[in-house]
Amino acid sequence: MANISKLKTLQRREFLRRASALGLSGVAAPWALNLAALGEAAAQGAPNDYKALVCIFFYGGNDYANTIVPYDQASYNSYATIRQTIATPRDQLLALNPSVALPNSRQMALAPQLGPLKTLFDAGKLGVLLNVGTLVQPTTLAQYKAQSVPLPPKLFSHNDQQSVWQASNPEGATTGWGGRLGDLFLNGNGNATFTCINVSGNAVFMAGQQAVQYQLSTSGAVAINGITRTLFGSQACSDALRSLITAQRSHWMEQELNRVVSRSVNAQSIVSTALAGLPALKTTFDSANSLALQLQMVAKLIAARSSLGASRQVFFVSMGGFDLHDFLPDQHPGLLTNIANAMGSFHDAMVEIGAINQVTAFTASDFGRTMTSNGDGSDHGWGSHHFVMGGAVKGGKFFGQLPAIALNGPEDVGQGRLLPTTSVDQLGATLASWMGVSASNLPLVMPQIANYSVKDIGLFL
Repeated sequence: MANISKLKTLQRREFLRRASALGLSGVAAPWALNLAALGEAAAQGAPNDYKALVCIFFYGGNDYANTIVPYDQASYNSYATIRQTIATPRDQLLALNPSVALPNSRQMALAPQLGPLKTLFDAGKLGVLLNVGTLVQPTTLAQYKAQSVPLPPKLFSHNDQQSVWQASNPEGATTGWGGRLGDLFLNGNGNATFTCINVSGNAVFMAGQQAVQYQLSTSGAVAINGITRTLFGSQACSDALRSLITAQRSHWMEQELNRVVSRSVNAQSIVSTALAGLPALKTTFDSANSLALQLQMVAKLIAARSSLGASRQVFFVSMGGFDLHDFLPDQHPGLLTNIANAMGSFHDAMVEIGAINQVTAFTASDFGRTMTSNGDGSDHGWGSHHFVMGGAVKGGKFFGQLPAIALNGPEDVGQGRLLPTTSVDQLGATLASWMGVSASNLPLVMPQIANYSVKDIGLFL
């Protein structure tokens, strides 16, 4: 009997573990089983003021060199020589004038499609992160070549580098640093369900030890149709279904499943009611732009933060199409246009709802790409340039080390692939500190941060 009891306990634990790991995709799953946190978080209580992070992930590996482009004449000449047929003409670029000049009279510019982001940069609401990427510890080119220090596993692999960026571990990771950050704030939120919210599907970035990503669509919470409207034209059938999937059961597996479904049903009701009670946003979002629609939903959820009982939140949105080995000159400009318009609208919406100083958005991607051209595109790289946006950001500045524009240069591991000089761990630790995570708890979010003497890269006012 003791062995049977022990087996049941182990089975129950495994069921709970698997249920929490699923984070069932509210967009795709017909039953919309968005799971709330299965337990209380320890340690970090959130203060009463509100703060949120928004991760904007570019799947496929954004081509940084045609996003943030060398502009001083000498650097541009090197860039154009290396990039050949995929270089952006200099007279089309949007030159940046940072509040702190770059060394050696260097200048940088934005792609011509990024006008809204240049406006934010000039207004001090957007900064540029230089050569950020996955690392295990600070690494020199000599150490990389000698393989004398640990390196991120499976470099240049999409799936693995997406996972390392989001979780500090390769594909198969079960928690990401957004979710681990959420773990620390569950106790401080009135409703733990809405700590980590994903508007683009499922991402390991948002999975915590206890925090589970609540997933919804760009239209809002995904309902179980059979209980939110009449089933087969019968209210009695709808009521019967609700009872069937939420009632208490005698078997522990049925109990747990029905408890999770009940939580999902309640969460859908809370979100729908909260969104319905909001005044319409005056800020316009492009209805043909998927990223814009995702950020519009994030803006609405932030506007509803009091109704959702949230004081600390982490959001995830994404767009794909960046793996441009071919057709880069044709397709990349359109992607950049969508990025700029979506981020510009999101900034304006944060101003509109009075949350601009409380929300920080940042971009991320699998990796950067090669500086060299393969003829019509670029190949998988490593380090990349990114954006950070918000009223609390020291905007109008560059953060990090500007790489040389040269093949076989001091940061080039081959074909113009950049060896990162700022790690994702340092970026994550800086964002976590701004959210209110104590120095002693930073390793809970970014386990490798102890390898870096500089843990805060100075993004915030």
